[in-house]
Amino acid sequence: MTELRVQVDNKVPEWFGRTEIAPNLPHDIEEIINDVAERSGFIPNVFSALSHMPAEFRAFFGYHDALMGKTGSLSRAEKEMIVVATSSANSCTYCVVAHGAILRIRSKSSSISELVTVDYKLAGLPDRQIAILDFAMKVALEAHRIVESDFEPLYRAGLDDRDIWEVGAIAAFFAMSNRIAGFARILPNSEFHAMGRDF
Repeated sequence: MTELRVQVDNKVPEWFGRTEIAPNLPHDIEEIINDVAERSGFIPNVFSALSHMPAEFRAFFGYHDALMGKTGSLSRAEKEMIVVATSSANSCTYCVVAHGAILRIRSKSSSISELVTVDYKLAGLPDRQIAILDFAMKVALEAHRIVESDFEPLYRAGLDDRDIWEVGAIAAFFAMSNRIAGFARILPNSEFHAMGRDF
């Protein structure tokens, strides 16, 4: 029997590792990207990558902003801790580096991002934040195993039902984000590494 061999070149999809912004952006997306660039001094690569898919761009950042921008019991630093810890567990370089930078700024700590990335339980965090991260990690890695007893530490830490939903939704959203960044090879901008190092 003759073995059939198929020659496959080392091809990758046109979006793989892309960092340039799409041409002819819709006006609303162009405004968002310009605002981010003005505030941060650069355009994060996730904005560039998703700019080529306008509907997904709007959906992604709409839900991102709904979760990360709302005010409530969870502090902005605690939200970023959730992103960094769960993204580390999911081996997402982009989110660990990018949100690690934001965590340093929100926490006013130049070292917190590395501590949370490596082992948040050894980072000297208060019990409330350990409870938040324990639950977030379970949502990110094995949400199907969540049971009633998983909520008890969160209630003891002072969270209510809306707060717990927010913890779970952030962990779940960024688990998706981690996988998009992974398969699309969206890598962090070099600018993130130096952010929040002056505290």
